[in-house]
Amino acid sequence: MPLSLGLRDEDNERINNQLKKLISLVFVPDGWSDDDADAQLEGIGLSLIKLKTTTPEALNNHLAEAGTDWQNMELFADFLAKFSEKENYGELKQKAVSLYSYIQSGSKVFSFDIANKISRLK
Repeated sequence: MPLSLGLRDEDNERINNQLKKLISLVFVPDGWSDDDADAQLEGIGLSLIKLKTTTPEALNNHLAEAGTDWQNMELFADFLAKFSEKENYGELKQKAVSLYSYIQSGSKVFSFDIANKISRLK
């Protein structure tokens, strides 16, 4: 049963807030905590372990099935791209590229910004 518009908006707002918290953890020098990240990822049905072990396609599908809108998917891909710079998380770069590509093809709107992000990561 599809969610009503009001529930989708609330769900996207919740996801948006969790993504903003995740991104703030990545950008704060020495502010990263795996426990804090896991707590935020849990809100969207993920964990650091799942993030590292899932395939890019499975991650894209998970976000789509969770009802994540294109804007929040892009925020999540931005998080993955920045997070991939941290030690032991370099494999997330490919997942960010895959998610950006998924957004480009799925949204049916070409974004030069996303294309630039893809080329920077490759």
